Amino acid sequence: MSRVLPYPLLTASLLAMWLLLNGTSVGQLLLGTAIALAASRLMVALQPSKPRLKGWYLLPKLVAIVVADIWRSNVAVARLILRRDQSRRVSGFIVVPLDLRDPTGLAILACIVTSTPGTAWVEYSSTESKMLLHVFDLVDEAYWIDLIKNRYERLLLDILT
Repeated sequence: MSRVLPYPLLTASLLAMWLLLNGTSVGQLLLGTAIALAASRLMVALQPSKPRLKGWYLLPKLVAIVVADIWRSNVAVARLILRRDQSRRVSGFIVVPLDLRDPTGLAILACIVTSTPGTAWVEYSSTESKMLLHVFDLVDEAYWIDLIKNRYERLLLDILT
């Protein structure tokens, strides 16, 4: 059954949305079912391998750190924007070497970095395992590299490997 209908909830949701948007009729039901089944089957090709969480008990710690950092970064960025003397602020790019190779871990790290105000994950080189990071107020490159590697990457490595 799972080969025919790999994601039953996705299929049902897509069919329901199709019928809500296009009205209910026999033709729309058949067409919506065909599209929902096809989309559900295509999702199998996009689905990455499931990560193996070895340090799942560390997830609450990671979430707490990320929430605290997002809050702190919001306050810091607001202060920088509201400050009258904008000439002291220097934004820039940093190359951060990463030990993390797991695609799920990299995706989580990208979400963490990008959701934190003042930073943005710009690029990742899989051949060199380096991330290009943009920082809104770049004072010390070593601080940001240490923050990414020791605060987020190390914890993700402990969780995923």
